[in-house]
Amino acid sequence: MNNLLSDRRILVVEDEMLVLMTIEDMLTDLDCKTVAAAPTVDQALTLIGAQGFDAAMLDMNLNGDQSYAVADALAAQGVPFIFSTGYGGREVRDDYRDRPLLKKPFAFEELMEKFSRLLAPDRQ
Repeated sequence: MNNLLSDRRILVVEDEMLVLMTIEDMLTDLDCKTVAAAPTVDQALTLIGAQGFDAAMLDMNLNGDQSYAVADALAAQGVPFIFSTGYGGREVRDDYRDRPLLKKPFAFEELMEKFSRLLAPDRQ
């Protein structure tokens, strides 16, 4: 397993239940300590206020709502995150264009590679 993900606390913001369950399974297979899930911006913000995370993965479009408020809250706390999207990625706001983007559908290896790069010691 990837030791960079071992014992990490990950927030996954995703509104599609099947996709969310798949991501949770992938992160569990990568030895993450906890995976917290939020299907809405409000629920994600509540989780961010209540607990700390090592990293996060944000679906850009949550049933018509953009996840930028979640991205802003994570960035304010210094929590690294990945955007995910089923679209082309052109909709990423200019101030977040440097953030990793994972295009759906994605494979286990792609998820592992994005989180490994995100959590690499030289990025800290």
